[in-house]
Amino acid sequence: MEQLFQHAAFTDGIAVRVAVNFMPEQSHVAAGKWFWVYHIRIENHSDITVQLISRHWRITDGQGLINYVDGEGVVGEQPVLEPGKSHDYVSGCPLNTPHGSMEGHYTFRREDGSLMEVAIPFFSLAAPATAG
Repeated sequence: MEQLFQHAAFTDGIAVRVAVNFMPEQSHVAAGKWFWVYHIRIENHSDITVQLISRHWRITDGQGLINYVDGEGVVGEQPVLEPGKSHDYVSGCPLNTPHGSMEGHYTFRREDGSLMEVAIPFFSLAAPATAG
């Protein structure tokens, strides 16, 4: 089944597409814990090979608390993307509020060794309303 990507950003021929889903079975609403899974597809539409080196996330919860997450690669990988190729991965985000948002950027290394920042689109994290 093809994933519906709700958000996209384009930087220098690199597309970053995001699909996000609330996971009620992994959330503990009574304990104030909500959980989302996001699927990211990175597509190289440029004419050079690039390697994803690191990630930088800005995660904001429903109370405006901001958490920055920086690290090497994505889910333990630093994928190399040749022209026309893509890389998919899935990760998750827990929050202490039923709403929040994520955005950020990846750092890629070009063939000539130079670095470039590639935008990750802003996307909302929103749990469905629950009776109670």
